[in-house]
Formats: sequence, C-alpha cells, structure tokens
Amino acid sequence: MTELTLDPVLAARLPQLVGLAPLGAGMPTPDEMARFASFSAPVDGYAAPEADVSSRTAPGPHGEVPVRVYRPADGQASPFGFVWAHGGAFMFGDLDMPEADVVARELVARTGATVVSVDYRLCHGGVHFPVPHDDVHAAFGWAAGASRLLPDGAPWALGGASAGGNLAAGVAQRLRDEGSAVPSALVLAYPVVHDPVPLGSPQLQAQLDLLPIVLRFLPASTAHLNRNYLGDNDSDVRYAFPARGRVDGLPRTLVLVCEYDDLRPSGEAMADALRTAQVPVTVELVEGVTHGHLNIPGLPPALRSIAGIAAFLTS
Repeated sequence: MTELTLDPVLAARLPQLVGLAPLGAGMPTPDEMARFASFSAPVDGYAAPEADVSSRTAPGPHGEVPVRVYRPADGQASPFGFVWAHGGAFMFGDLDMPEADVVARELVARTGATVVSVDYRLCHGGVHFPVPHDDVHAAFGWAAGASRLLPDGAPWALGGASAGGNLAAGVAQRLRDEGSAVPSALVLAYPVVHDPVPLGSPQLQAQLDLLPIVLRFLPASTAHLNRNYLGDNDSDVRYAFPARGRVDGLPRTLVLVCEYDDLRPSGEAMADALRTAQVPVTVELVEGVTHGHLNIPGLPPALRSIAGIAAFLTS
C-alpha cells in the first residue's frame, strides 16, 4: 500500500494546501498566499539565532546586486565565508524568506562563518537567463574579493536551494572555467539542475501523487518554469542547467534531497555525475519532508539539514 510518512508538523499542516493551484499556474490569490504562509509558519517556540546583519550591494553586469551580510553576533572573526542563494522557481523569493534569512542566521550561529545572502533578479518583466546567474556570479566574486569581509585568502563556499542550487552549481562551473577562485565547497539543497527534470521511480511517483498538487513539480510545471528562466536560450546553453554541462573540477559537494519531491531525481542524478567525475560528494536524503523544507523555521528535519550543512562546511 502506497503511503507517506511525513514529519508530524508537515502532516498536520498538509490539509491547508488541498485545492491550491500548482506553482507557476499564475499569481496566487491573497487567500492562497495566506494558506501557504500558514503551512510555512515557524514551528511554535522557535526563534532564529541573533546575528550581526547589514545590507550591502555588489557590482554586477546588470546593475547593483543587493546582498545581506550575516556575521557572528559576538563579533568574533569568521573562519570562512559562504555565499547563499534562496530558491523560488526563478520567479519568487527574497532575502526575508526563511530559506534565505533563517538558514543564514542558523549557519552563522553554528559555524561562525560570514554568510552573504544574494537577492538575485527574478524572472519577471523580461528578465531571463543569464541575469540571475550573472547576479550570483557577481555576488560571489565581490564577497571573495573586493568586499574585504574576510582576510585575503580566506575560503569562500557557495550554495543554494532549489533554483538557487541551480545558480550555485552553474556559477561554480563558470568560476572553474574562468580559472577564478573556485569555491572551497558547494552546497546544493534540493536543486533543479536538469531540463527536462528526470522522473523518479514508480514507487516515488505513487507517493508523490498523494501530495496536494501545489507541492508538486509536474513535468508541465517544470517545463513552464524552466522555459521562463531560459527565455530565448536553449536548455543546453552553458551554465543554465548545470547537469547538462561538465561537472569535473568542481569542489567537494553536499547534495540534500527531500524524500517526497519531484526534484529529488535531479539532485540524485547530479550527485551520480559528480561521483563519476571523481568529485567528492556527500548525499543526504532528508526523510519525511517535501520540497522546500528549509523554508519552515524550526521544522525539526530542517534544523537537522542545517546542522548537516554546517558540519559539511566546517569539516
């Protein structure tokens, strides 16, 4: 018998999403937004760690790129830096969403790192690839160079979630090809790095069919979202969908995949390709969660995932 074994918090909240339209079907109504916000609300009793937070900008080819810099609240020097890109299907998300703000605060508290969260341009109003990619590339170059946030030669890692995982992987490939400072490590949380996205096993598909459709990334939805990202570009344009390019020479990589996620096969296939290319890769299957679990503050599996990222970055 096919069933889901969801984290208890997610299981209790899941009915709030029944009947909502799939992602990319159009701008959500205020009621739909409120219901999804309730699903993603902080777990009772959770408070994100304190950090020293400041707003900066990085120069980029399409204009200034807003970034938010997180440093240890106690003023201690950071041993390394980490540039992080939130998700949102290339169309949604900002620096205030938990997947950006809470993740950054938790990583600063757990590692002492300086985290730079990137407010890359979203694909609306004629914005398409390579603009978001260029923004993350510019932010990483600025953080690791002219920002002077850390001493010269300090290591800088790079990562992102979902669409941000795509951007992080593509930027890592570009930095490798440019001969620039390659990130010291790469973190890909439930990334979308394929076009088209590979299908999962029949068992996974049967489990996913039990989810509200708003949590699904069905082939038609991903094709629409990916095409919106690409604009007039072909899907094999360099760096747009990193799994379609060379993955050798990338830094050691952590890939997080969610148990109940249509994008899980994309992350797993990327990990297989990295392994074949002899890139050190760690894969963590986050059980009991759907796509985007890092966007629910205080969710126990999300905190475990952040602890895993922290351990990987400091190892």
